[in-house]
Amino acid sequence: MPEPILIAQHGAHQSFLLPDKANRHGLITGATGTGKTVTLQTMAEGFSRIGVPVFMADVKGDLTGISQAGTLSPKLATVLAERGLTPPVFAASPTTLWDVFGTAGHPVRATVSDLGPLLLARMLNLNETQAGVLQLVFKIADDDGLLLLDLKDLRAMCQMVGDNASDFTTEYGNISAASVGAIQRGLMQIEAQGGDRFFGEPMLNIEDFMQTDAQGRGMINVLVADQLMNSPRLYATFLLWMLSELFETLPEVGDLDKPKMVFFFDEAHLLFADAPKVLLERIELVVRLVRSKGVGIYFVTQNPLDVPDSVLAQLGNRVQHALRAFTPRDQKAVKAAADTMRPNPALDINTAITELAMGEALVSFLDEKGRPGITERVYVLPPASQLGAITPAQRSALMANSLVAGVYEKTIDRASAFEKIKGQTQQQPAQPITTGSNANQTDGNAAPAPAAGGGFLGSIGDLFGGGVRRTRASVGEQLFKSAASAIGREVGRQIIRGVLGSILGGSRR
Repeated sequence: MPEPILIAQHGAHQSFLLPDKANRHGLITGATGTGKTVTLQTMAEGFSRIGVPVFMADVKGDLTGISQAGTLSPKLATVLAERGLTPPVFAASPTTLWDVFGTAGHPVRATVSDLGPLLLARMLNLNETQAGVLQLVFKIADDDGLLLLDLKDLRAMCQMVGDNASDFTTEYGNISAASVGAIQRGLMQIEAQGGDRFFGEPMLNIEDFMQTDAQGRGMINVLVADQLMNSPRLYATFLLWMLSELFETLPEVGDLDKPKMVFFFDEAHLLFADAPKVLLERIELVVRLVRSKGVGIYFVTQNPLDVPDSVLAQLGNRVQHALRAFTPRDQKAVKAAADTMRPNPALDINTAITELAMGEALVSFLDEKGRPGITERVYVLPPASQLGAITPAQRSALMANSLVAGVYEKTIDRASAFEKIKGQTQQQPAQPITTGSNANQTDGNAAPAPAAGGGFLGSIGDLFGGGVRRTRASVGEQLFKSAASAIGREVGRQIIRGVLGSILGGSRR
């Protein structure tokens, strides 16, 4: 059994997060500047030390410091002395940087087909009628055997369906030109924001998030999201897609001694803002069931009211930083937060929430029997790593020495819907994916395979050497796994569309 993770302390009282209860999910809330980022970093380090991989989005650009050892500054020394806390043993954590735009981290991509019409409709802000037309576009592409890999595939498919709407009316129903136009305009907006770089191949293999280093520490995956936050719908859709990928990919494992992975979803209000009812239901379903697959989800947001009640009820581990009761909504949030934490006879929770200092929090973690612990007012321990962003030189070194260096940097553009619709039926030679001196390299004459996507089809690749990778795959292993994955995806495309289409709209090709 892994050692409990010490998160906070006040005097003799210590607040531990139990690893075997960490997959019961959690919530970190508090106003701006109250210490949520430090709490997130301290918790992530704790999970990494016991061998649990972590994902977290860096929306402010200051979480990359987790990759470097911290130092005892005069200010930190003063704060620790005032609070009676011992300085940490400063150390860096193993870190991999990711970036949807591929500039400040390794590129991360998904295919249009894998994202699915439900999440795409959310990203494009489509109404119910327009979302229905998008569903038909996907269905027609399925029936005609046309692969939707990147945005140009989807745009070409929408144009073809719009130009031939009358031919599809009898079999699929009415397709209005106005709805097709709305979809096309939405795609143009996504392209203008740089979102087209998120779609394509090689697609992210979710198992690359689930690695450990040579010392057995879990890899901390940091999504560089400061630029991505300029496109909040793309940010929210990306996180929901990853959640669905985990749900589809991982097998049922029940309750483990520690999670297989922990996800921190910062700015959680963006996941739920203006989301249609059907999407909220899917999110609630996945949050409720992904626990049995060994995944812990921790939402980070300013206000507990940002999270729907149906999801909030699933979050057992709570860290509540200060809230400011300046408005009626703030006052309601304070009361809601106080009412949902286990009472402490010696503590007025409602009053304490508004009095907490920076780095101070009300903490209630699940105990050995899975019950919420009595709420305690404690000081969150400082992380052992650096607080603040890293330098460009440190970023370059991290990316160059990463286990996935070179795997996702070069795109593959194979024959798909765009080429077939435009009459370009001859497949272009694929660019080889270079991964450095000892890297996974493919023969330039070999047909490119789509990135492994997990789930039923991803497990086919696992039979031939898949699983969590601690070192780069050999040439033979990579070719064999890629071929198995390609065959499985093509054979199972129609089956998986039906089986997994209900999970956040995802589909596999």
